[in-house]
Amino acid sequence: MSQDLTENNAENNAKKNSYKSFRNHPAHFMEEALGGLVAAHPNAQWHEEGFIGLAEENDGNADRHVAVISGGGSGHEPMHAGFIGSGMLDAACPGLLFTSPNAVQITAATEWADRGEGVVHVVKNYTGDVMNFTVAANSSDAEVATVTVADDAATEIDEDDDSPGRRGTGATIIVEKIAGASAARGDDLATVAATAQKAADQSRSMAVALMPGHLPTTDRETFDLDEGEIEIGVGIHGEPGVERRDTTLGEAPTAEALVEELLDGITESLGNADVALDGADVVLLVNGLGGVSELELDLVFGQALGQLAERGATVRRGIVGTLVTSMNMAGVSLTVTVVDDELLELIDADTAAPAWPAVVADPQYSPALMVDDSEAPNDGAENEWLSAFADRLGKSYDDLTELDRVAGDGDFGQNLEAAFGDIETPLKGSDADVLEFFAHRMLVRAGGTSGAVLGTLFREMGDAFADAGVDSRNADAADFARALSTGLNNGVDAITALGGAKEGDNTLIDSLAPAAKEAANLVKEAGANTIAEVLKQLHTPAVEGAKSTRGMQAKKGRASYLGESAADVPDPGAIAITWLFGEAAVDEF
Repeated sequence: MSQDLTENNAENNAKKNSYKSFRNHPAHFMEEALGGLVAAHPNAQWHEEGFIGLAEENDGNADRHVAVISGGGSGHEPMHAGFIGSGMLDAACPGLLFTSPNAVQITAATEWADRGEGVVHVVKNYTGDVMNFTVAANSSDAEVATVTVADDAATEIDEDDDSPGRRGTGATIIVEKIAGASAARGDDLATVAATAQKAADQSRSMAVALMPGHLPTTDRETFDLDEGEIEIGVGIHGEPGVERRDTTLGEAPTAEALVEELLDGITESLGNADVALDGADVVLLVNGLGGVSELELDLVFGQALGQLAERGATVRRGIVGTLVTSMNMAGVSLTVTVVDDELLELIDADTAAPAWPAVVADPQYSPALMVDDSEAPNDGAENEWLSAFADRLGKSYDDLTELDRVAGDGDFGQNLEAAFGDIETPLKGSDADVLEFFAHRMLVRAGGTSGAVLGTLFREMGDAFADAGVDSRNADAADFARALSTGLNNGVDAITALGGAKEGDNTLIDSLAPAAKEAANLVKEAGANTIAEVLKQLHTPAVEGAKSTRGMQAKKGRASYLGESAADVPDPGAIAITWLFGEAAVDEF
């Protein structure tokens, strides 16, 4: 028992001491972070009462107009402070991490922002937020109207349910934008509030998380989610959603399937409010929760555009960005707001809020396909030599990518798959034609260093076979060896001229150069009677050269930036070169 406790304490200490956040002392995190936020904000200033306000010299609407303020727990940036600016928010009240601001902060912000025309509070539907904004509204001398954002479809409730109801999430920034634009054009307090509430009522959001976020003040994850689990309908603080799913029990859901689930929830929730998507004009917001790449958000946006069209909705405005976060949660939320011409006009209105993103009008989606009309040669008998090479590559894309990942890059196998993945074997055609086809595929489809290097090699080899008029399907061993020797040696020279790599630099040259030298020797000595013997004799030095790259520090390519940490694995490009000449499993190197 004592040993178990010791081990548990050691494990807990290791977790406690994990370093996953930039911070100084946890107790000072918020004041230092907010100080930096204000310093980076082009038109805001900190008020010691506990709020961030629009600097008067940057207020394009300094004359009397309705003010709009919002706020909530920190950890969701750029919401809310990033949306302070003329045409949007006049002030924002930041609470502690995932904790609502207090009523004193909100009251001070309300009275500071009031220009005599009243103040609109935009409040997310969380108990703490609602209570503190209510106390502030009742305490303030200003006339206050409250807009409540309750858009989270995952917390849809029955009419008889006495729970707090739908949470306020991604739609908040759309409501803030509409309220701010309405105020900026001179609408009165009741109109600003009613217009913003209309947008809130016609908005629904739903989110999915693949991994939790991390709190820098406690070194704890924002919620518990085991490896392989995802949370459907997660809240912006990590609150549970409609389902926690173990993706290890079956095939992991695609982005398309997840978008469909989120839109199902949004559609149903809007329907409960008698708001139909079929035939509606909508604003679509695809929002990252802090730990999702821009490319993934773009992919989700494209999927959502297509699926909304299938549901009969017309996306009039599209917004993509990391705007309403949950620290660094790996998740995404979708927000759909049903709009009319007036709401679109307010969405489109100018604002100086620095975090308000570019908005695209009437977005259209189709996959960004690169058109490559080149076809594999299909002339005559099978080219056994080069078909075997393509087959060897096809069995090892993942292995090559993993080796490349350890070495410091991670795209080599993927690049080869991009070039060769849809090639059907057996290939038919002369060596010159097939090698030129390989060159085209590497140069056009693969990209990266490997595309340029292998594309150059295959082109040099193809030219050599074409100039010699040699075809392995009917050539004798001597002619084949001469053409191969010329192609390999020209390839070594061309690759060296291209990037400077030479033997000993831990690149594919370390297997290619020995094979080229052996080919030259075979030509001099006429040392092979069949094409199979030529390839076999080149295979041995190529394999030995590839093996030599294990333990060798890279001097070229991205692996060279890692120093000794990349020296524990053989170079995947060197391994791939060996397959031009024969079979050898990856684990043999």
